[in-house]
Amino acid sequence: MLLAHAAGRDISWIIAHPEAEAPRFEGLLARRVAHEPLAYILERREFWSLDFQVSPATLIPRADSETLIEAALAACLVEAPLVLDLGTGTGCLLLAMLRERPGGIGFGVDISPDATALAARNARALGLADRAMFLCGNWDAALTPPLGGFDLVLSNPPYIPSRDIAGLMPEVGEYEPLSALDGGADGLRAYRDIIAGLDRLLARTGVAILELGIGQHDDVGRIAAAHGFSSGLRADLAGVPRAIALRRAEA
Repeated sequence: MLLAHAAGRDISWIIAHPEAEAPRFEGLLARRVAHEPLAYILERREFWSLDFQVSPATLIPRADSETLIEAALAACLVEAPLVLDLGTGTGCLLLAMLRERPGGIGFGVDISPDATALAARNARALGLADRAMFLCGNWDAALTPPLGGFDLVLSNPPYIPSRDIAGLMPEVGEYEPLSALDGGADGLRAYRDIIAGLDRLLARTGVAILELGIGQHDDVGRIAAAHGFSSGLRADLAGVPRAIALRRAEA
């Protein structure tokens, strides 16, 4: 993949030409040997069969997070949903959902101006700029919910306990943005903040889909219940509870 990128060719051409060389290859290889993630070197990552630009300002989209899209499609049956993505990063969750719901409109919020600018570029590249808007803010603090609320709230929040950051593989801990990783002392800080705001954000029958770290489903479920939300889980391909769906208990 590095050689194809350096040569400006696709991988099939590289396989067919084992003698291929490229002047930039050694420099790219040195970056990868230093544990820089391949996605940052290539500046691209596929998610939900869509091509996303990435940068060190954003978390790299992962296949695990596609579980949120599966859960959202199953839980939100509104044909033209109003969607909110908190901590949007590359915009991958919001834009994948809007691709699946052609009548939908969405807002992505991120605390990083560089991330929101990149998400807007991804929206333009995917032909979704007329249905996706991005703003910079701390979760929902800068947001006035629309009349009636959002049909769907998505989020892949930071959920790694602070004490575990130093032990992460270098591709993650040394390169991906700390603000997208560090979930506070117990890894649950962002869930408390997000769930506390859901009552004003969600439509009466709306649903919130949040990504979970391994083993966090019970704790997040308890936080949700304390705020009057019922919860359901969806596992990823490894069988790990990866997404939690939250609704008003009376909905």
